[in-house]
Amino acid sequence: MSALEILSATSAACMSPPRKDSASNHETTRKFTILVADDARDLQDLITLWLEESGHAVTRASNGQEIARLVQAQAFDLLVTDIVMPDGDGWDAIAAVHQLRPETRILAISGGTREMPASACLRVARGAGAIGVLRKPFNRVDFLTAVAQVTR
Repeated sequence: MSALEILSATSAACMSPPRKDSASNHETTRKFTILVADDARDLQDLITLWLEESGHAVTRASNGQEIARLVQAQAFDLLVTDIVMPDGDGWDAIAAVHQLRPETRILAISGGTREMPASACLRVARGAGAIGVLRKPFNRVDFLTAVAQVTR
């Protein structure tokens, strides 16, 4: 699924203000430093918007090499990483983060590939150490719920 399709699937959730009984129930009162890694810039923008609206500090990466470089330089409370990216995939990133910053919690996101469905990508991510997984496309409520669960 393309980033544009993901953006379209989530635009309604982003455009309307959150209901009191939706994502706001799942937002945490504690604010986190979060590294968001996805090679799809529009999805990265949307995730960043949701997290910053919730009060979190966000840093971005678009591939596994950037994740490794950023994690060496700074500690993050949470890594939200796509699995399929150029220059080092999410599985490599999960391994690097576990080695460099084992205290960092990880939420893996994926829409899969032609060769590997999302469920398989995310199963491998969980086996590699992701605390939470979320299949693309997702909406604001589902994403913020997953962030809240992973950061408990």
